[in-house]
Amino acid sequence: MFITAAVVAVLLGLAFLAAGVPKVAGQAKAVAQADHLLVPHAVNRLIGCLEVLGAAGVVAGLWLAWLGSAAGIGLALLMVGAVGAHVRAKDPTKAIVPALTFGVIAVVYVVLRAVTA
Repeated sequence: MFITAAVVAVLLGLAFLAAGVPKVAGQAKAVAQADHLLVPHAVNRLIGCLEVLGAAGVVAGLWLAWLGSAAGIGLALLMVGAVGAHVRAKDPTKAIVPALTFGVIAVVYVVLRAVTA
């Protein structure tokens, strides 16, 4: 079961690293999405920082279970906010599914980490 948690942690870490770095760097596509979702640029950059830190936390959580669980919970909460932002912007379901999926994966990781701690 720990191997499953480790694989999920690495994949979750890579996904959130890929999502967070463009926001932190202020890349045009990330800025355009923030504008569409009516998220201020400073808040978008903060969200990117939290995603990068969460990615590092779930990977570090392979050695420190409490840190992995905390990071996973934080990432799940970020995805709750992301789903809310997409709903507020009246985005189609297709645009909401990635945030919802990664939120569920973060919850699955937290459960797996709790079971294997």
